[in-house]
Amino acid sequence: MATQTKRTTIYLDPDLHKALRLKAIAISRSVSELVNDAVRECLAEDAEDIAAFEERMKEPLISYDEMVKRLKKDGRI
Repeated sequence: MATQTKRTTIYLDPDLHKALRLKAIAISRSVSELVNDAVRECLAEDAEDIAAFEERMKEPLISYDEMVKRLKKDGRI
């Protein structure tokens, strides 16, 4: 069963387009597949970030100064 797709026009930097075409040829995939995968990955990262923010919403806020003190105390900076 074929997946429905939508056609769109995007404008890429010429060097980026060339790199995409070369990669697509090297791995036997289309430029569209590479762009779709990259967009999916970017959106998935955004979803992970949103989930992490929502998970930590109930944590108490601390000041920047307090955070620096904690990092120094823990030997991280």
